[in-house]
Amino acid sequence: MKKNKFKYIKALCLGSLLFIISGCTDLDEKWYSEATPDKYFTSKQSVLTVLYRPFTHFRWFVENDRWRLQELTADGFAITTKGPHWYNGGIYQRFIHHAWTPNDGEIWETWRGGTMGIALAMETKEDLNTFVDYEALGFTQAEKDAHQMQLQTLIAYLYMRTLDYFGGMPIFTSTTQENIGRSTDKETFAHVETLLKEAIPQLEKKTEIGKPEDGSIKQAAAVMMLAQLYFNAEAYIGESRFTECAKLSQELIDGVYGAYDLDPTWHGPHGFDNDKSPEMIWCTPSQNAKLTFNWFWSAFYHYESYKYFDIEGGADNGTHLQPSRKPTGEIYTEYKLGKPYEKFNDKDLRKQPYLYLGNKQYKGMFLVGTQTNPVTGVSSRGTQEYKDQIITFVDQVAQFRKVGTDYPNVASLPSNIASGEENTGIRLVKVPQPNLAEKTIRWNPDNPLARLAEVYYMLAECKMRAGDKAGAATLINKVRARNFENRIDPDPVTSANLDEYRILDEWMVEFLGEGRRRTDLIRWNKFLTEKWWDHEASNDKNLNRFPVPARALSGSNLLEQNPGY
Repeated sequence: MKKNKFKYIKALCLGSLLFIISGCTDLDEKWYSEATPDKYFTSKQSVLTVLYRPFTHFRWFVENDRWRLQELTADGFAITTKGPHWYNGGIYQRFIHHAWTPNDGEIWETWRGGTMGIALAMETKEDLNTFVDYEALGFTQAEKDAHQMQLQTLIAYLYMRTLDYFGGMPIFTSTTQENIGRSTDKETFAHVETLLKEAIPQLEKKTEIGKPEDGSIKQAAAVMMLAQLYFNAEAYIGESRFTECAKLSQELIDGVYGAYDLDPTWHGPHGFDNDKSPEMIWCTPSQNAKLTFNWFWSAFYHYESYKYFDIEGGADNGTHLQPSRKPTGEIYTEYKLGKPYEKFNDKDLRKQPYLYLGNKQYKGMFLVGTQTNPVTGVSSRGTQEYKDQIITFVDQVAQFRKVGTDYPNVASLPSNIASGEENTGIRLVKVPQPNLAEKTIRWNPDNPLARLAEVYYMLAECKMRAGDKAGAATLINKVRARNFENRIDPDPVTSANLDEYRILDEWMVEFLGEGRRRTDLIRWNKFLTEKWWDHEASNDKNLNRFPVPARALSGSNLLEQNPGY
């Protein structure tokens, strides 16, 4: 399809490439302004406004449906059916049972969102390069190069994410290309690698530790993407690239690509001013009453959790941690994966119940136990099975209210994705909530996309795979120490206790709820071969990739479905 008009002043449906990839057949452009490039690009701000448009889309892409595909198909989270709520056509049952289909909405939105983001970034990159006189507007050549390479890096990242979800993708290098089919996994991998290697030298390098991140892509972020690509290369293309990942990770830690350091506290990378955390490498900005990182609020919390938080409401009581305990209270011992709450040491500062202390200070990372706020004395109360009773979140899944009617005793209760109640499951509070008196800072925490702690863990895993368990333990323990009072860790990683399950546990507790778990399990060949709560091993290697959505296939006769679907 030939691109022949300036596209930022019109009602942009999906972007030129998305028209091709998703099968939108009406390619006639509808114009709602007579503005032309020479009239629009008249200031630095006008250039930045256009530059930021793909990043606004990207901010949406890294949330919600992508999170669900990563976390609800793995061993950390679930959306149980709770009475009449959250059956949703059985989609969340299909997710945990690995029975998704090409018609599932989350899969379509991920394909559509990824290809749309690539289209927007590519189109923006071309238009800024073609229509903007950077010198006349007072930009330097380095600034122009950085704009171009930020967009190129964004394209690379979106290709890497869609490679992770679907395998090989259609590789476009220009918006003037006609419809094409999918490239192979290796070709897509190589395309991402080439884009990043070209971009890295031309990106800005952060020179001051703790200088606030603003969502722009700096050199370290692009290097970290390349390290992530190599880290998962065995899963993506069947080739070990851990040596390359280790080299880049060590260089990131050494400051070769910018000034970063581990945050001294566990909550620094997630708190109200986390854009200033020394370990933040890349984030999507969020600010109250503007673009906000808040999608999880409705999905995670009980209808009345706002009373415990002492903030405004609107939650739908969906997502929670998978249970560590059987209905009878015993910890599950039938499998090693999952059981996220029990994987936190009891002395871990994060394991405390969440409580806002005022002035941006808080403690704990979970809604667990009796939901009465110890400061206000106000309780969250039930509206369904436990109507008007104080809610107590339990690390179990079962319909306890049916004991004595449908079931003779607790031991006879089933525990599965279809048997939740309104108080089922512990709730994660990784993004802190203030109280009503300080509501103007409510959505100020940014969404962390890349932080230095992940680099430490990547390097640790690479060392472990190379036989250096002592070196791996040292790196992990440097991060773990901040989670305990006086940095005294009662259960540090050692050469003796570090195995594939311990390192997966470490990935889980440090990055719980950060939208990565499926990828970690696939890298360790556990996603299909192991069991966890309400999930049996399938050993169907095809399930490491999601299907190409039916809606994408119907729009292009060149796209091929993934094997097994």
